[in-house]
Amino acid sequence: MSLSLTIKLHLASSSSSHLTLNTHHHHAKKVTTFETCCYNAKIRPKPIYSTNPLIIPACRVRPRVQCGAMVKSSLIDPDGGALVDLVVPESVRGAKIIEAETLPKVQLTRIDLEWVHVVGEGWASPLRGFMREDEYLQSLHFNSLRVKDGSFVNMSLPIVLAIDDETKGRIGSSSHVALLGPDGDFVAILRSVEIYKHNKEERIARTWGSTAPGLPYVEEVITRAGNWLIGGDLEVLKPIKYNDGLDDYRLSPKQLREEFDKREADAVFAFQLRNPVHNGHALLMNDTRKRLLEMGYKNPILLLHPLGGFTKVDDVPLDVRMEQHSKVLEDGVLDPETTIVAIFPSPMHYAGPTEVQWHAKARINAGANFYIVGRDPAGMGHPTEKRDLYDPDHGKKVLSMAPGLEKLNILPFRVAAYDTKVNKMAFFDPTRAKDFLFISGTKMRAFARSGENPPEGFMCPSGWNVLVKYYESLQAEEPSEQPVLST
Repeated sequence: MSLSLTIKLHLASSSSSHLTLNTHHHHAKKVTTFETCCYNAKIRPKPIYSTNPLIIPACRVRPRVQCGAMVKSSLIDPDGGALVDLVVPESVRGAKIIEAETLPKVQLTRIDLEWVHVVGEGWASPLRGFMREDEYLQSLHFNSLRVKDGSFVNMSLPIVLAIDDETKGRIGSSSHVALLGPDGDFVAILRSVEIYKHNKEERIARTWGSTAPGLPYVEEVITRAGNWLIGGDLEVLKPIKYNDGLDDYRLSPKQLREEFDKREADAVFAFQLRNPVHNGHALLMNDTRKRLLEMGYKNPILLLHPLGGFTKVDDVPLDVRMEQHSKVLEDGVLDPETTIVAIFPSPMHYAGPTEVQWHAKARINAGANFYIVGRDPAGMGHPTEKRDLYDPDHGKKVLSMAPGLEKLNILPFRVAAYDTKVNKMAFFDPTRAKDFLFISGTKMRAFARSGENPPEGFMCPSGWNVLVKYYESLQAEEPSEQPVLST
């Protein structure tokens, strides 16, 4: 089956007039008027779906000008005041590669490469490389970094590179090292390196608040990592590409900001997800836009931003999710004219209230000034007990208080569930709780595996068919994957 992704960037036909907004509505103040609401380690050699390139149309909208200066639609400055871009110019790329060949080599894993991608494009601005020890300790203990002017930016997850004893020995006293991708190609140079101890237990306990066995990122990355961390300034030798048919959807923060300006957005609201979009998600996103319009914004733009890095093995793979998202837009569940779909390249930690700060902070750097947060963001079930790993309400509470996120407007929403009275997703009404069905991700996957349809109105039919075909393909593969018995 071929994938006809029709998630395209459309130019909005909004008015060219500029609206002066009250400070209650944007910039530094929080909006409080809204009420609450493993790695896919099994790599399939040939994806079930293939993709067409994302077509970014040439800008046909003249920039809005007020008092002789261009009006920036993204409304929010990147952390540190300037967006980091660590990819070296093409004109010096050859010389840098020649230099890299002479340096000690550090082999990157696939997930290490994802972090090079994240840092190199500026998602973690103002961070300019893998953390040295002082940055690591600030992140681990304070969830923030102090910048040169004395202010703080949020940085809740350590972004670090682990090496083993043998690699440490090869590096010796060298000030710079070359980073090799999983395929052996030169990816980056790490400058002015610092090597320090990797206390895994402390890192795990402080990041996850638990050392229970079975935490996906811990099992995949940290347990098998080396006992040393190496930090330094990155020079990325060329743009990171995965050659999976989805590279054109991996828009950098700079590209997203340019697109928001092309569309003359006067508000950008981001929605992070790692699951297929059902009509409850769409209800939240459409209701957000409605409320922003009621507040006086003229052209709010939705950044639908699925996570594209490491995910645990039972999550729906990225290519399938992107196909499903395309059907949601094709069917008009979300409006393509006011929606940008792009892939967020970060790996997933499943670290709950700690990680959701990272998800919000990264969207500041992409130009979003509103961030939607729902129930149990970045959470998961406890790996050894039958309960949530985190309190489902703590993510949104933490975001409203987190240092360095003061300029971002946090939008918590009411819980959406399936209303059996009207046969569609609706905001939960506790006065008639018996009329609502809560369809969890686990239940949704069970429906898809069995071929059973969910209640009408839960998800657009074409999007649901994408999931059913994916799970059918897994069942077809299962017989050939049975272990071979031997004496």
